[in-house]
Amino acid sequence: MKYIMKLNPKYFEYMKNGTKEIEIRLNDDKRKNLKVGDEIIFQKEPELKEELYTKVEKLFTGKSFEDIITNLDIKQYADRKETRGNFLNDLYKFYTKEQEEKYGVIGIKVKKV
Repeated sequence: MKYIMKLNPKYFEYMKNGTKEIEIRLNDDKRKNLKVGDEIIFQKEPELKEELYTKVEKLFTGKSFEDIITNLDIKQYADRKETRGNFLNDLYKFYTKEQEEKYGVIGIKVKKV
């Protein structure tokens, strides 16, 4: 299956440069059907003209964003320059705590193709 997901410019660049390999999202209805081997095309916001083609290598779920990132190195989902606190603050700009509690979260490990 092939999916298209929009990605914040900063995190798009991290993925493009190879410093980010895990995308963390709500595990809502759009993502519940993801499977290893699926293709995801990430489009850089806001223009959506630049794209990265990836393949899902691994999926893991958790109850919260913090739950997912606790056992990960920052460079797997952001960049060495980032902090866990800044990353979580960025996530809560897009998602509410209520959404997080309702859906849970998913970590999507991808490889560029």
